[in-house]
Amino acid sequence: MVDLRAMLAKMGFEAVKTYIQSGNVVFESSETNTQILEQQIKEGIAKTFGFDVPVLIKDSTELFAILRESPFQKEEDLASNRIYYVLLKTVPDKESMANLDQRDYPNEHFVVTSNCVYLNCFLGAGKAKLNNNIIERKLKLQATTRNHKTMVKLLELSGQG
Repeated sequence: MVDLRAMLAKMGFEAVKTYIQSGNVVFESSETNTQILEQQIKEGIAKTFGFDVPVLIKDSTELFAILRESPFQKEEDLASNRIYYVLLKTVPDKESMANLDQRDYPNEHFVVTSNCVYLNCFLGAGKAKLNNNIIERKLKLQATTRNHKTMVKLLELSGQG
């Protein structure tokens, strides 16, 4: 993550901060188009580290809205680390959304929106059947999953928490 921070700073991003070892980065940029930023960072990672990885950017306003609009707000769920946010790179189409059927995942409750799949894993994430790979495949898009604690921390790091 130190090298990733250095790469982003060298590319001109400001106030670069990382959180844990899973590619969570908070930064400031005069560029507001997230598609351009995603492509720049993707190319920077490929050039610097030799990895072709997907890059997904959500600004602090989006993160705040995702947290605020979560249908899972019970304190016991949040405290027990059962709430996850599957951040979607693009808006899923209605047909793909229909492919996610609650009956297929009896120990998880989920709600699909245009930019996030809210996921409550009743038995914990380790035993969840509905995971990031399945969501990507069924919705036919790229996504990344973060737990509630990480989402709150990222919002704090952005100065919005």
